[in-house]
Parts: sequence; structure tokens; C-alpha cells
Amino acid sequence: MVDELPARGDAVEQMARTQSESEDDDLAWSLSALSRLSAARLGMEDLLTEVATFAVQAIPGADGAGLTLIEAGRADTIVKSAPFVREIDDIQYGLGEGPCISAAAVGKPMRSGSLGGDPRWPRFGPRAGRLGVHSVLSLPLISADQVVGAMNVYAHGKDAFDERSEHVGQLYAVPAAIAVQNAQVLAQTQRLAAKFQSAMTNHAMIDRAVGILMSRSGITHDDAEARIRLLSQQENTKMAAVAEGIVAEAVRRARARRTEGT
Repeated sequence: MVDELPARGDAVEQMARTQSESEDDDLAWSLSALSRLSAARLGMEDLLTEVATFAVQAIPGADGAGLTLIEAGRADTIVKSAPFVREIDDIQYGLGEGPCISAAAVGKPMRSGSLGGDPRWPRFGPRAGRLGVHSVLSLPLISADQVVGAMNVYAHGKDAFDERSEHVGQLYAVPAAIAVQNAQVLAQTQRLAAKFQSAMTNHAMIDRAVGILMSRSGITHDDAEARIRLLSQQENTKMAAVAEGIVAEAVRRARARRTEGT
């Protein structure tokens, strides 16, 4: 029996080493997959969902993850890797209290192994616990000294996340924040481009309507534009919509005259 004790100790040590190596492999795989994500190829929510999914693979003990992108002047974008995460996050944001909100506010990780009794979130914790979610690791996503979002990693069991989980989560959060910010910048650029294109289209439509009014009534450019603006105010609609109506009416009249002439 005495001879077996070292052997058992060696076996436990080997199992721990194997588990650690497996976790390192999971982290390496997730970081590699994260580096290959393309904001240009994926839409905003799809990319954020991939980031959350890879987090579950990377962080030991995780059963699901959610990610929140914070944008000034816009509603937060919230994604999840599993359906139960949406339910938990809805509670958190509905109450305005929870680990993700705290992590984003102070810019530091939040970890709990017993949400139901955690005094930091007296309303959120018990409700999460009743849904069978007892552990959480929330990580702020920081890029260029700015919190661009936060990531919630959940587990059903108690005390699922230890210091190593938090360390791995922080390692993962660095490139995750960069991926999130890249996606954010691209989305903002696309919105600006769409807004610019819309403005150009509207301007062209107004110019066409101004030309029609000048031709039809013999008025100046400024007077034609003022007439469109006045109609816009009277009808409580945009000038581009008024202009579109003027152009459509001109087209209809032209077609009617062509039909009468045949």
C-alpha cells in the first residue's frame, strides 16, 4: 500500500497536467479562430456571436456566454452563445443590475460562484440562481483605454470559475475587444456611407423636382426650392418625399400625353 501512494500522486499530477494542457489548447484554438474573424465578411451581430461562442471554448468551466457592445447614442447590441444566456441577460438589463453592468462600469472583471447569495446583486443573483445559473465571470472589453463592451460567461454549477478561468478570460478579452472595436468601426463606416448615399439620392431627387417646377411654372431655382420646402412643412414630410411626388406626377402626365398621342 505504501508503494502505491506515490503512484497515485503521480497519476493525479499527470491528470492535472493533461487538463491544463487541454485548456491551453482550447485557448489557443479560440484565439486562432478569433484572429480569423472578418468584420467585412460577417455582420455585426454574427461577428459578436462568434466572439461569444469562442469564449465558451476558451474559458474553463463555461456553459454559455453573452456579449454586449456599448455604443454612444445607440441601443446596446446584445448577443448570446446559448438560449439560456439571453434569458439571464434580459433579467440583468431589465433590472439594471448585474455582473456585466458592474464590469463595464468599473472596467474590472466580476466573478461569482454563487449568484443566488451574492450581496453585490441582491435582485439579479437570486433570479439567476432560480434558473439554475450559479456562476458567472464578467469581463470588460477594453480597447484604447475605452470600454467598448462586456462579456458574460455563465455556468450552471457553483464555483465553476477559479483564478485560472479569470486569467484565461482576461487573455481572451484583449483580442476580443479589438475584434469588437473593428466590427464597431466598420458598422459605423457602413452607416455613414449609407447615410451619405441616401443624402445624395435625396439631393438628386430634389434637383429633378426643382427642374420640373422651373420648366412648368417659369419660376427661379430658389423659388422652386422654396415651394418644395413649403409643401414639406405643410405636409409634415421630408423635402425628398415631396420632390419624389412631384417627379412621379410629372412622369404620370408625360405617359398620359404619350398614350393620348398614339
